[in-house]
Amino acid sequence: MTTVQLLVGLTALFLAFGSAANVAAAGPPPNYFVDESKLPFDALPNTSTTRYWGIHNGAGYHIEVPVNWNGELVLYGHGFRGTGLELTVTNPRIRSWLVTHGYAWAASSYSKNGYDVKQGVKDTHALEERFNGLVGIPTRTYITGHSMGGHITGVAIEQYPGAYVGALPMCGVMGDNELFDYYLDFNLVAEALATHPAEFPFPADYQTVVVPIVKAALGGPGPGYPLTLNAQGLKLRGVTQNVSGGTRTEFPTSFIIWGNFLFTVGVSGGDLGVAPGNVQDNSTTVYQIDSDPALSQDEIALNAAVLRVTQDPQGRHPNGLANIPPILGNFKIPVLTLHTIGDLFVPISMEQIYARRAKAQGSGNLLVQRAIRDHNHCGFAVQEEEAAIAALVNWVEHGVKPAGDDILAPATATVPDPKFGCTFTVPSHIKPAFPTAFPPCGP
Repeated sequence: MTTVQLLVGLTALFLAFGSAANVAAAGPPPNYFVDESKLPFDALPNTSTTRYWGIHNGAGYHIEVPVNWNGELVLYGHGFRGTGLELTVTNPRIRSWLVTHGYAWAASSYSKNGYDVKQGVKDTHALEERFNGLVGIPTRTYITGHSMGGHITGVAIEQYPGAYVGALPMCGVMGDNELFDYYLDFNLVAEALATHPAEFPFPADYQTVVVPIVKAALGGPGPGYPLTLNAQGLKLRGVTQNVSGGTRTEFPTSFIIWGNFLFTVGVSGGDLGVAPGNVQDNSTTVYQIDSDPALSQDEIALNAAVLRVTQDPQGRHPNGLANIPPILGNFKIPVLTLHTIGDLFVPISMEQIYARRAKAQGSGNLLVQRAIRDHNHCGFAVQEEEAAIAALVNWVEHGVKPAGDDILAPATATVPDPKFGCTFTVPSHIKPAFPTAFPPCGP
């Protein structure tokens, strides 16, 4: 697979996320539905389990209990589904590990689509109550999820502090609203570097008229943006590296893969379809092109040129489940996270924000974070996820705190560590099985 083919495939895969950023139209609520004929599911080969499915509080669900159930439950939260009306359930990728080790699991479709973390938290928590009635009350309950499901996981353990014993958010939006600030940063910086007058909200012809002009102003000879960059395009790549997590290996490839996609997200009025006002803000952001904290003349000029946007007072809430729920980093249970280094859809800066918040809340000793060498969003090998859940369980049940990566290291590095992420990336996580994998770590 060529880089161009990979870029096209990833953009198509995640393009639906852009539609969630459109301003919600007035009118009756969507008529979400679950196709009950799609709910039944079979046991995995060589396993013996009891499976339940149905609809609870408007959400579809799957529950699976192995015959040798150890009395413990893992709740799983899926990622963003777009804005379609059909609600669907996703089984966890660690399903085989769970049932063969005696764990029951349950997953909800949620009763709404869109970026509705509040509903995902409530429906996932309600599913445990359904489990209690169908199967029995578990002795321990864990919670995990991918992407938006990671955001749901981070919020749930703070909103229901006594409900869970351990959490595994993977590729999660652990910086909540700051993800949407990052999308704003990219697009406004790109316009400033292209010397194109910016507007917020973004104009209706942004994709069709403005973006092509901006790309042309940033691209280099030959294939053009994002495969080749001129001096202004290189500045955009530098800023994007800094706002997405800092200096890290293989970032030029990450930018090629995601450089087009980033023009498609966060480019509306900023309410994300769930908030009563704009949640995006770059009013105090200082943009840096290189890793030197001292501002160069180019950086001073850029910061003066970028359009500044301020969130609406009602857009964000500092606590609770309103709008896009915040993650405070205030948790009382072991948390282990996974994140790919080259993901620019939900970048590793989300983990850095989470680490800083946890430290500020006094929860830092309960947080372990692992970096995986891949450019894709949630681009993990199943074995990496299985190793993470096994480590979390061992931590909770035997008090053995697992090893992790210093997730903040790239943010202060001037030279990328070529081995960052090697420790927890399994040897089989290489090309061509993983087209977006980094080069092998070597000896």
